[in-house]
Amino acid sequence: MMKYFKYLILAVICFSHLSCEDFVEVEIPNDRIISKSVFNSDETANSAVKGIYNELYQASFSSGFQTSITSLSALSADNLKANVTTTNLLEFEENEIFINNSYNLGIWSSAYNIIYMTNAVVEGLAENRGVSPEIGEELTAEAKFIRAFTYYYLVNLYGDVPLVLGTNYDDNSRKSRSTTTKIYLQIVQDLEIASEQLGLNYKNGERLRANRFTAMALLARIYLTLGEWELAELYSSAVIEASQTYELLPLEEVFLANSKEAIWQISPTAGGSTRTNTREGDFFIMLGNRGSVALTEDLVNSFENNDTRLVEWIGLFETENESYYFPYKYKVKNATEEISEYSMVMRLAEQYLIRAEARTEQNKLDEAINDLNKIRQRSNLSLIDINEQIVDQDQLLTLILEERRKELFTEWGHRWLDLKRKGEAGAVLSSKKPFWEDTDILYPIPEDELRKNPNLTQNDGY
Repeated sequence: MMKYFKYLILAVICFSHLSCEDFVEVEIPNDRIISKSVFNSDETANSAVKGIYNELYQASFSSGFQTSITSLSALSADNLKANVTTTNLLEFEENEIFINNSYNLGIWSSAYNIIYMTNAVVEGLAENRGVSPEIGEELTAEAKFIRAFTYYYLVNLYGDVPLVLGTNYDDNSRKSRSTTTKIYLQIVQDLEIASEQLGLNYKNGERLRANRFTAMALLARIYLTLGEWELAELYSSAVIEASQTYELLPLEEVFLANSKEAIWQISPTAGGSTRTNTREGDFFIMLGNRGSVALTEDLVNSFENNDTRLVEWIGLFETENESYYFPYKYKVKNATEEISEYSMVMRLAEQYLIRAEARTEQNKLDEAINDLNKIRQRSNLSLIDINEQIVDQDQLLTLILEERRKELFTEWGHRWLDLKRKGEAGAVLSSKKPFWEDTDILYPIPEDELRKNPNLTQNDGY
């Protein structure tokens, strides 16, 4: 985990894809960036935070490519299957992940790298008076939002993880695992600050940086995960009711750049890339070959025949002997011309499904059905009528889980996390995965991290 923590503040950003100058966008020597020079003005501090968003496009866990949570967790669940014999992918599909799996290490190390960047910004802004108070407060809130977002995935994929809130290498390199409860307390604390201090509008009209609603949307998800139904309903409602900013769109418009359904997106050109296609489009779309992964028949067959998502969001690639279904939410595989799509991180449809589930858990069935019907109606499905159909609480929860699978497939591991939080991973996957064991609900702590930090312990089953 800690190999990145030994670098100077912010120099950690300087990967092969991103020079130090690109990160801060100011004239600073190539070999190092001194924290005081980064946080001595609103402009340079803003550039530092922008650099974290840019790095999310490059980072393994968040890139949308084959090493990302979007791909790997869909393999761990029942939405994707591997078309190749790449060991790293097959281990995730078979739920037999070895501790030396490099893709698993990539999730862990890239996530902690992002956390280190956010910590560097939080510390730098707290210690430097060169940034105006209003801008410093907002940038700190953005950094804490990204930190909370990243910890949400770490704690869901690995369980107890080290809680790193500073940049001191000696301290960080020896941290033991904190409890899931403690991690969630920190996540909620960071998000509450973000929801109070961030503005209502997006910067420059681009949905690439968090605003107040982005933080609220993540809080709604967190509270749903924690079983805090009233709070999940409260925060999802706040986002849904911001109708001037967000709306459900026709399926073909959802994943466009700055779509009104988008709560947060990542630009393919982040970090100076000349490619204007998303990583998801590049990886998932089958054009000329069958690709590394395909949708499972089980997922495709779960759609009703008249569900328009079958046409709009699922593609078919046929060879002489076989047919493969692939995710087709993004339509551009390879492009350098004007950008048309951004990678979707969070969107409004999820908030309707969060609120539907939270309301169902509170036995507000009529209201929950109204939310679920918003998603069904867009997909040309018959509406649920509680006056004509006998739908009890358990049945409605099952319908919502099924709808989440069909609506959010190949988006940030929703299916995998849903099965885990609902306690259904074993019941659903044991019949589909020959090697399934109950301990597979958590990924292993990477071998490299255990070797470097003797205070880390391994998850059960590895």
